[in-house]
Amino acid sequence: MSKAMAETLPFAGLSDEDLEAMLMIREFEMTVLELFSEGLIKGTAHTCIGQEYIPVALNAFIGEEDYVISNHRGHGHYLARYNDAEGLLAEVTGRRGAVCGGIGGSQHIRRGRFLSTGIQAEGIAVGAGIAWSYKYRKQEQAVFVYIGEGTFGRGCVYESLNFAGLWGLPMVIVVENNGIALSTPQSGGMSGSIEGRVHGFGIDYLRLESRDPGVIRLQVQERMARVRQEHKPLVLEFITDRVASHSKSDDTRSEEELRAVQQRYWYNRMKASGGNRFMELEQTVRNRMQVLRQDVMGREEAEWRNV
Repeated sequence: MSKAMAETLPFAGLSDEDLEAMLMIREFEMTVLELFSEGLIKGTAHTCIGQEYIPVALNAFIGEEDYVISNHRGHGHYLARYNDAEGLLAEVTGRRGAVCGGIGGSQHIRRGRFLSTGIQAEGIAVGAGIAWSYKYRKQEQAVFVYIGEGTFGRGCVYESLNFAGLWGLPMVIVVENNGIALSTPQSGGMSGSIEGRVHGFGIDYLRLESRDPGVIRLQVQERMARVRQEHKPLVLEFITDRVASHSKSDDTRSEEELRAVQQRYWYNRMKASGGNRFMELEQTVRNRMQVLRQDVMGREEAEWRNV
């Protein structure tokens, strides 16, 4: 399918594998919210409902030796890479079998070459250091860093962009721009644009509005190749939506804004037009998640909690 044709047929080329991955991330996040409402998860968590398609689309470009550095809204980034809902749910709920022994919780995950942090802008600085080591050793690996548009309020972002542009670091900086940082809309917290700021450092930039993984891959593939072949940093700005609240129930958007978000949500669009294929896959994923929830919540707490 050509790029032009794919753009005129929303989700026309969506594979069952991609759809299943997107649905699993959504069901996982819905389960997390349910467990919070039942008082079975302590602390907080930030779901990526609405943004599930982004890591699913990009995972096709991420190799085993590449680093992925995630953020506070990172469940989908982890699940797209490892398909490990069991280990992550055990981690978030502090049960046996947790990917980090129940110590990291929702925001601080480490597995192989995957890291997530709840500290704004920490990931991009760490990613710049890792990318520099790849270039110094003349390796072909790349670093993928996920940040939000609100993170552009931190000076560390600009220091890292400066180093990335100055040294030519093999980095892909993924900006998930959902238009609102906690309760502050982008228009109330940012002068100018992300594109303008990125170009100020001489870094390649691409704005992405599609929510179809197949279309996204067509749009980014050439630039992704340059990151590795030429050690050229790249910023991908995804114009997306945060469907759920910031964490659990702290949503300050108007009813009109929320209705517009629901209309754009890939899940609602797919459900309206996906037919039997969509319903069957959704039910399969939902059943799997229900069984997994029962299994994980029936386990003992992680060992450290009993110390």
